[in-house]
Amino acid sequence: MRIETVDLVIIVAYLIGIVVLGLYASRKEKNTTSDYFLAGRSLRWPMIGLSLFATNISTVHLVGLASSGYKDGLVFGNFEWLAAFCLILLGIVFAPFYFHSRVTTLPEYLERRYSPASRMVVAVMGVFGALFIHIGVSLYAGATIIERFFDLDPMLSIIVISIATAVYTVVGGLMAVVVTEAIQTVLLLAGAVIITIFGMMALGEQGITTYADLKEAVAPQHLSMIHTEGGYAWYAMLLGYPVLGIWYWCADQTIVQRVLGARTQRDAQLGPLFAGFIKILPVFLMVFPGVMASVLFSDLIGDKPDQTLPVMIEQLVPTGLKGLLAAGLLAALMSTVAGALNSASTLVSIDLVGRIWPKTSEEQLVKIGRITAVVVMIAAMVWSTQGKHFGGIFAGLNQMIACLAPPITAVFLLGVFWPRGTSQAAFYTLLGGFILGIIVFIADFPAFGYEYVSKQLGIPFMLQAWWLFVICCLFFAMVSLMTVPPKPEQVDNLCWSNPLAALKTESIRSIQDPRILSLLLMALMFTLYWIFA
Repeated sequence: MRIETVDLVIIVAYLIGIVVLGLYASRKEKNTTSDYFLAGRSLRWPMIGLSLFATNISTVHLVGLASSGYKDGLVFGNFEWLAAFCLILLGIVFAPFYFHSRVTTLPEYLERRYSPASRMVVAVMGVFGALFIHIGVSLYAGATIIERFFDLDPMLSIIVISIATAVYTVVGGLMAVVVTEAIQTVLLLAGAVIITIFGMMALGEQGITTYADLKEAVAPQHLSMIHTEGGYAWYAMLLGYPVLGIWYWCADQTIVQRVLGARTQRDAQLGPLFAGFIKILPVFLMVFPGVMASVLFSDLIGDKPDQTLPVMIEQLVPTGLKGLLAAGLLAALMSTVAGALNSASTLVSIDLVGRIWPKTSEEQLVKIGRITAVVVMIAAMVWSTQGKHFGGIFAGLNQMIACLAPPITAVFLLGVFWPRGTSQAAFYTLLGGFILGIIVFIADFPAFGYEYVSKQLGIPFMLQAWWLFVICCLFFAMVSLMTVPPKPEQVDNLCWSNPLAALKTESIRSIQDPRILSLLLMALMFTLYWIFA
């Protein structure tokens, strides 16, 4: 792809501007763990919501959702719309506990609910998640974009992105991350709108002017959100997605760290709900363009679905806007990587070093966090070279989550809703589930030349997540009933007395009550499914 001079200038200027902005935003932050890791607990709900969306919708989603839309159609939009229900859980069920306990990390919450051993295991799993899932896959997605635009070697692209991202993340902490992410959200959505509009115009030029015309032009079920068979059948999504989603949205440090930095409980609850409303848009602005590309550019994309978005930008977007879109894609990648780096450094500093050596000063913990960010970035760079082995960026991302999430989802969910859950059950479920997930992942990793679980046993990754979750829940319940129950003071203010208690905390006084907004969001989601299913 030939990049024009004006586009190149826009890209370079934009990336430099983002780095400078990130450093400027954190200039007043003190060298304390609260300021560096939680932005001084000063975040308001609009910033939290935008940051949650930006951390989630990075280059991985822009490239991956377009790729999946090209290959499999709108069914991948379920990953976006079902997220709204998990964000409701975060805002209504989990956020009150996280805010009132004033924890810096989610493993710290587990220590109060269960034991220090559970905290350590989840911290290690969180670092693995940040390294392999959030950063490694994101770097590969970014390299795909750069390779297409500039014909640079993917490894060189990864190195350039990593250095640029590490600069303001290592120096600025969470405040730098959140400020840049909020800006990226607006720009990402604007870029997605531009691509969608140009795609629809191109369809019109080919005589496809109605929904019926498009339905005839695409593959069968490409425009259906609900499939009845295959790896993304409705039952696989209904059973498997909550396992992935509850971990990702409610129990993953990389995501929830923004909620932990909320100024008030209301901010902590409204931020996720705001993000839930924004999550409606990616189906129309990110998955649907991939469907259009299957009609417009199948000859150029062929059997390389991850090239869908770069090809659309190359073929549809004029000079000037092309550079802005490319810069937005790279900066979006930087925002997600930055958030994951900050999360990994928080987990290592607070949950591992701070727990093992409690006398470590706050300045030393911040320093260790910065060193951790550099080390994790280097390790993620190496792992990112394996991204080509997956059938698509987004599918590969969720396949990894399916192996990591089940034990964490089980322990957090049962810990919040079942006061009888014990510390022994949590520890052994986390440890055993983590090991079992690694075994399943290795047995199904395409890079090794075989996919035993999904191909030989016929269990797609969504159902793998479900069955791993079932095993973890049964094991957790069995061990809990065999061990001494926790004392009431051990679960006080850390566990709901019953599943409906979260809805009865106080009387509803206005439409801005998080519970009312949650009902509105749920009603909107059910309406959309009724229309587009």
